[in-house]
Amino acid sequence: MIRQIRIAVNGQGLYPITDRISPLLVEYGQPEGLCTLFIRHTSASLLIQENYDASARQDLENWLNRLVPEHDPLYTHTLEGADDMPAHIKAALTACQLAIPFQDGRLLLGTWQGIYLWEHRHQRGTRTLAVHVN
Repeated sequence: MIRQIRIAVNGQGLYPITDRISPLLVEYGQPEGLCTLFIRHTSASLLIQENYDASARQDLENWLNRLVPEHDPLYTHTLEGADDMPAHIKAALTACQLAIPFQDGRLLLGTWQGIYLWEHRHQRGTRTLAVHVN
């Protein structure tokens, strides 16, 4: 089963999406399998990260922004704004797909793990994920 879901974003940050994925396992109707997520964009990524303390996610965002700053004079791809090339680099350094096993209709995430869409651009918009459950 493949579904595409759209996630609204309001700029840079980590957006929790675990609750958007879990119902698809019920729809699939099988007790166990593998759920693969793929983001269909080059300036956003996917991440499994701590879901308890938001400061961990903020620290990740701050660290990556320091690692890949905007307005670097090395960038030549600047037509789409100062945040575009850094967003492409951030996406290249992180993941565009995740594979998560499930059992008894539940993702086998750890106690403190959640699935996040990591938006690397400043602008609002919508991102599309392909979700494959088998």
